[in-house]
Amino acid sequence: MAGHTNGSTESFVKIPEIKFTKLFINGEFVDSISGKTFETISPRTGEVITRVAEGDREDVDLAVKAARDAFDNGPWPRLPGSERRRIMMKYADLVDENAEELAALDTIDAGKLFGLGKALDIPGAAQGLRYYAGAADKIHGETLKMSRELQGYTLREPIGVVGHIIPWNFPTNMFFMKVSPALAAGCTMVVKPAEQTPLSALFYAHLAKQAGIPDGVINVITGFGPTAGAAIGSHMDIDKVSFTGSTEVGRLVMQAAATSNLKAVSLELGGKSPLIIFDDADVEKAADLALLGILYNKGEICVAGSRVFVQEGIYDKLVKKLAEKAKTWVVGDPFDPTVRQGPQVDKTQFDKILAYIEQGKKEGATLLTGGKPCGEQGYYIEPTIFTNVADNMKIAREEIFGPVMSLMKFKTIDEAIKRANDTRYGLAAGIVTDNLNVANTVSRSIRAGIIWINCYFGFDYDCPYGGYKMSGFGRDMGMNALDMYLHVKSVVTPIYNSPWL
Repeated sequence: MAGHTNGSTESFVKIPEIKFTKLFINGEFVDSISGKTFETISPRTGEVITRVAEGDREDVDLAVKAARDAFDNGPWPRLPGSERRRIMMKYADLVDENAEELAALDTIDAGKLFGLGKALDIPGAAQGLRYYAGAADKIHGETLKMSRELQGYTLREPIGVVGHIIPWNFPTNMFFMKVSPALAAGCTMVVKPAEQTPLSALFYAHLAKQAGIPDGVINVITGFGPTAGAAIGSHMDIDKVSFTGSTEVGRLVMQAAATSNLKAVSLELGGKSPLIIFDDADVEKAADLALLGILYNKGEICVAGSRVFVQEGIYDKLVKKLAEKAKTWVVGDPFDPTVRQGPQVDKTQFDKILAYIEQGKKEGATLLTGGKPCGEQGYYIEPTIFTNVADNMKIAREEIFGPVMSLMKFKTIDEAIKRANDTRYGLAAGIVTDNLNVANTVSRSIRAGIIWINCYFGFDYDCPYGGYKMSGFGRDMGMNALDMYLHVKSVVTPIYNSPWL
C-alpha cells in the first residue's frame, strides 16, 4: 500500500481568504438573478469551503449581452494588436504576482498539489498569456494570386462572442488555454468554470479588470452544466463554443449548437491513451514514465496513459518494478510538499473510480497494487495497478479518470499498433523505445492527436493539442488555437480595364 499522510496544513501554507464568490458580468461582481448559491466542497476534507453564486439561463443572457455589446461596440476587437498585447502582458504579470494565492485556491478547490501548482500551473498560465499576447499583433491575411483579372486578399477577423466551458481537473490551465488565444484574436467571451472548481476563475476575472481588459470582454458565470452550460451551448448570440470535458457532454454541446444558430464548436473530450513500452526500453525509466502517465494529477487528466502495453521480453521485470515504485508513492494532503498524489476532485468522482476498480476485479483482472480508499477524511485513493487485463474489459475500454493503470502484454509491433488503436478515443499516446525505426513506425500508425516518444505529458504552448475520433476536434495551444477564434474574410476587386468593370 502506498504511503498516506494527513499532516497539518497550517505547517505548510496559509489557507487563503475566499475573496470572490459572485458572478462576474460586464466588469462587476454581481449576485445571480435568482439569488441562489451552491456549495463548493474541499476534496481534502469533504467539507464546505464557501458558497458561490449559482448562475442560470437569465444570468447567461446578461453575460452574453455584455459580451455582445463589448464586441459590437467596444474597443477590444478594434484595438491595435500591439495594445491588446500590452494589456495581456500586464494580465500575465498579475497572474504571476498572485501565484501563491491562486495555487492555494486550486489546491483547496480541486485537490491539486500546491507545490506543482505554484511552480508549474500558475506560471504556465502566465506563459500562455504571454505567448498569445505575442501573436496579437501578428494576425495577418494573405494576398491572393487570382486566375482572372481580379485583385484579392483575405482578412482574419475575430469570430465574435465565445462561450468557454472548462473542466475541473486543471482549473487554471484550462481557463487560460481557452481565454488567451480568444483575447489575442479580439473576441469577447463568457466563461463557465466547472461547478466543482469555480474559485480561481473568479479571481482571474478580477485580475483581468485590474489589467485593463475592458468591461464585458471576459464574463464568468459559475453554475451547473445542465443549466448555465446548456444556456451557453444553445445561446443565439454566442458565435462559437469551446468545450473541454467528457465525450457524452460534448455530444450535448454539439446538439445545442446545431439546433440554435449553428455556432462553431471545438471539442477536447475523453481519452483512453496507450503507453507502449518495447523490449529495448530501460525498465527503470519505463516504470517511472508509466507511473507518471497514470498518477500525475491523481489520474484526472484526459491524456492519462491508462492502457500500458508492455512487450513480453520485459513484462515481468516491469511489473515487479511498478509494484516496488507504487508502494513508495505518497498520497495525502496536497499542501504537504512530500505528497505526490492528492484527493480526487469530489465524492462523485471518488465513488466512480472505486466502482471501476471493483468492476476490474469482477472481470478477472489481477490487482497488483492499491485498489482502496485511504485516509480518514477527503477523497483519497491508493495508486492502483491491474495486471492480466483483457482488451474487452471495462477498465481497458472506458475512461476512468483516476489513478488506475491497466497493464497488458504484447509480442509484435503490429499487434501493439492494432490494440492501441482499438479504442473509440484518440487523444494521445506514448512510445518507449531506443529504436528510431520503431518510434517512427508506431508514431505514424497510432491514430491520436499527440504522440510522446520516451516522455509523457510533453506539453508546450507552441505545440498544438487535440483529439482524433471521439476525443473531439479542433486544436488548443500552438498558433493553431488562434484559428478557432478567427474568421477568414475574402475581399475581391476588379483590376483596372478588366472585363468586370
